[in-house]
Amino acid sequence: MPELSRRRRTLVLVICCMSLLIVSLDNTILNVALPTLQKDLHASVAGLQWTIDAYTLVLASLLLLAGSTADRIGRRKVFMTGLVVFTVGSALCSAAPNLESLVAFRILQAVGGSMLNPVAVSIITNTFTERRERARAIGAWGAVVGISLALGPIIGGLLVDTISWRAIFWLNIPIGITALILTWRYVPESRAPKARRPDPVGQLLVIGVLATLTYAIIEAPKSGWTSPEILPFAGFSILSLIALILYEPRRDEPLIDLRFFSSAPFSGATLIAVCSFAGLSGFLFLNTLYLQDVRGLSALKAGLYILPMAAMTFLCAPLSGRLVGNRGPRLSLLVAGIAMTASGVLFAAFKAEQHTPLLFTGYVIFGIGFGMVNAPITNTAVSGMPNSQAGVAAAVASTSRQIGQTLGVAVIGAVLAGGVALSATGRMASAAGAREFADASRPAWWIITGCGAAVLVVGLLSSGTWARGTAVRTARKLDPSPDDRTSAAGSRA
Repeated sequence: MPELSRRRRTLVLVICCMSLLIVSLDNTILNVALPTLQKDLHASVAGLQWTIDAYTLVLASLLLLAGSTADRIGRRKVFMTGLVVFTVGSALCSAAPNLESLVAFRILQAVGGSMLNPVAVSIITNTFTERRERARAIGAWGAVVGISLALGPIIGGLLVDTISWRAIFWLNIPIGITALILTWRYVPESRAPKARRPDPVGQLLVIGVLATLTYAIIEAPKSGWTSPEILPFAGFSILSLIALILYEPRRDEPLIDLRFFSSAPFSGATLIAVCSFAGLSGFLFLNTLYLQDVRGLSALKAGLYILPMAAMTFLCAPLSGRLVGNRGPRLSLLVAGIAMTASGVLFAAFKAEQHTPLLFTGYVIFGIGFGMVNAPITNTAVSGMPNSQAGVAAAVASTSRQIGQTLGVAVIGAVLAGGVALSATGRMASAAGAREFADASRPAWWIITGCGAAVLVVGLLSSGTWARGTAVRTARKLDPSPDDRTSAAGSRA
């Protein structure tokens, strides 16, 4: 990629952030619309889970393929294709006549979305080559998640209350078209000097692992964990994972280069991404249903309740980017882990949802934690890796986020569905029903607390001197040429 002026680099960053905005905004808006959608389309809790997980599942399955394809045929080309598919999918979602059609169109959205975020991170990585400048750019990128968290519940609530849940998908259309035009005009094409060949077997195995595992978790509360309908899917997921681990090292150019995971910071970033985004998706899923189904709030008021969490995420994300650029990821991960754990404890042990001041305190603390965690994930994932593999490294980080979101909704929804039954309207019919919801959600809150504790422990283990040494050694294995490698030690990964 040719050297760009500072103004042009900033414009490229803005364009890439627009793609993240529509992908992230889509999920946060949909969370607020879930109770209304449940009523209009007569959906069960499992049906609500599928409207979210069908999207995140396909994203997680295809991100690696999109990243490696973009490295091979051109990042700008794949990015523009993703914008077109995502925008068309959004238009179709807004016209879905039933739940099955909505889930199908969400899958189409996800196919387009899989070509956006990892490719955008790869574009940013190759545009901002200086360490601190890159960390700050990624911090700005992470702040967009905060923007989507802040705008999504409010805009979504307003649209749901004044028009329809269908209107939430309209926002993606003008943003997608604008990003497409700007990308065509201002983003230069780039490719990896030596991109890897396609790996269709590896791709199918990844889909097999994720799809069957998610299906088993979501449908188990209804069918039973040991039922004949669930056990084959769980078994197939395990066998697919074993086959993936055995098959990939045999390829010269695998879909997932398992050598990446010999870097402790990279492995840590992957696990932290899964845990933090599982915590976030479970947090939003629980609170959306609680605020509207138990407290009886409108979609807009529920969105305003969640605003303190979103605002703290928005404020802390760029701060975290600067901290990572100046001092490395350790402090950001420490703050993130402590805050997310503390917030989970407030709900799990002290029933924060039943006391409004404590509820908002929990929201603020969780927002601080999640705002601090995103920048170190992305920065650590790409730091120390060869530039030629930037797309794949970024795709692994993005895949981990989507896996976390998928598992968070699947597991938290399954725990909730196993202990509570919503009325036909989606509202809790009585005070006893509200208590039933509170009791059923308690184990779910402990799971979210565990996700925060995992961020803390793994963050500390993967950000020390020993961990940085493994990153340097891994980078040398992947590409012995220092000219095509970002400095693992210099990034303090």
